[in-house]
Amino acid sequence: MTVGSGRSACAVWTDWLRGFRQTVKRQEARYIGKSTRPGVYKCKDCRKPFSVTVGTVFERSHIPLNKWLLATHLMAASKKGMSAHQLHRMLDITYKSAWFMAHRIREAMTPDTNSGPIGGGNKVVEIDETYVGGRAKNRATKPAPKKHAVVSLVERDGKIASLHVANVTAKTLRPIIVKHVDRASYLMTDESTVYPKIGTEFGGHGRVNHSAGEYVRAAFWHTNTVENYFSIFKRGIIGVYHHVSEAHLQRYAIEFDFRYNTRKISDADRAELALEGARGKRLTYRRTDEAAHA
Repeated sequence: MTVGSGRSACAVWTDWLRGFRQTVKRQEARYIGKSTRPGVYKCKDCRKPFSVTVGTVFERSHIPLNKWLLATHLMAASKKGMSAHQLHRMLDITYKSAWFMAHRIREAMTPDTNSGPIGGGNKVVEIDETYVGGRAKNRATKPAPKKHAVVSLVERDGKIASLHVANVTAKTLRPIIVKHVDRASYLMTDESTVYPKIGTEFGGHGRVNHSAGEYVRAAFWHTNTVENYFSIFKRGIIGVYHHVSEAHLQRYAIEFDFRYNTRKISDADRAELALEGARGKRLTYRRTDEAAHA
């Protein structure tokens, strides 16, 4: 796989490994020659072995790095996502390993918290919510399934930020919108009563009345950008993942946001960005029947 500049998709990993070796040499760490596999070093302070994967989402993984690189590329290139069962079949690893691998790659796709708010002066930010969950008519016992809300804030011709929220109310959405959207932005929403009061804190607020069959007015007032994102997001949830638990819904939203925010670059470049995001992050496995630490 090569990109337009002629660099391979694995070039970032090669550069990373080269920089790691230079750092080890500067710190005078001792290489454990024939007693272990190549690429493993030994710290002179703690006397423990370590490698280039230490301090990344790949740490302590027994899966070969070539499979990690392939899985990262597949998840970065698949517009509607790549299920853990598909990774399990393609990479010839267990389903449990593939599931955990996918979540660690999603952790690498998590954006930098210092990236700043979206929008700004003379920019429009569309806001809308969608609900993830099954339908009562599709169940034999007909109980009303619990729906989980995802709120998306998307700058036209810009980036998106999607967040799983417990309830869609002005009280719960205001802190999210204020944090992720520049105050100079012009907000665009549907007719929901949640947004008018929040809109007074920004550069402007426009609305379209979907319940009355209004979707576009004067080619400017619409929420079609965020609706288009939801069409891809819901196709991925329904057609690829089929079921997403509330505990992990935010990670899936991050995955779709990552691909949307990097939609203008090649699949190989997108995979490289995901690999670069693997540094400085860890995600450990905990059984689902064990209580989380407070």
